[in-house]
Amino acid sequence: MWRAAAVVSRRVWHLSGVVSACPEGTRVIARRAVSADHHHHHRSKAYYDDFAHGYERERHRGYHAMLDDLEIAVAAPLARGKRVCEAGCGTGLILHRLAAEAELAAGFDLSGGMAAKAHARGLPVVLGSVVAPPFRPESFDLVVCFKVLAHVPDLTAAIEALARLVVPGGRLLLELYNPWSLRYVAKRLAGPGAISANRDESHVFTRWTSPLEVRRYLPPGVRLEAFHGVRVWTPAAFVHRIPILGTTIRMLEHASIDSPLRFFGGFLVAELVKL
Repeated sequence: MWRAAAVVSRRVWHLSGVVSACPEGTRVIARRAVSADHHHHHRSKAYYDDFAHGYERERHRGYHAMLDDLEIAVAAPLARGKRVCEAGCGTGLILHRLAAEAELAAGFDLSGGMAAKAHARGLPVVLGSVVAPPFRPESFDLVVCFKVLAHVPDLTAAIEALARLVVPGGRLLLELYNPWSLRYVAKRLAGPGAISANRDESHVFTRWTSPLEVRRYLPPGVRLEAFHGVRVWTPAAFVHRIPILGTTIRMLEHASIDSPLRFFGGFLVAELVKL
């Protein structure tokens, strides 16, 4: 049983067992997450539990820190003063920063190893799957999901499940992997990267979805509002360790999030509205 007391966005949440409550009486009830595809569920859980050990090793500088900054630049304006959920929140690096903007913030992750690190940050996080989210419908104004949905076989089912979490008029920021990008080319040339001594990226399902393909995965009741592009200019992570060049590319990346070049971001963030 998970127990945590966390101060998030100037509000205290208490997590006891599977129930969370905010001080004003709004209750967000967590349910046990059950994956429709048990093989994929357990394979993904093992992958991310393994990944959790070294996940933050390079996350606080250079390329990975830039990605977090770009995603925050997209999400923070929509999170301000809102009830926010991060689906697949990992170790809580993004959720921790969004909590500073939000009225209240919570998250869930498939991996107990990842969730434990988020708890260590004082974040209200429970275990759950994007196809069976562990919160009551219409508990949030905004759901964000970064670097997760590309690894879910049934994308439509996941979007439909996440959309249930937001109120009508609420928004979802859902990040996909874009084949119209330098990142796609780099991945094809370099092959699967190692995530631990025992596993590499080939051990998890991965889908690449172009901007033209996104609408085919949308369930009824949601509308595609906009695209935001993350990692447009970066050919490889190591360039961010090169003085001047790294700084220049970082500036270009921030300038391109909502420019016409956004459609070529390696990480394509679809902004959806629940009708």
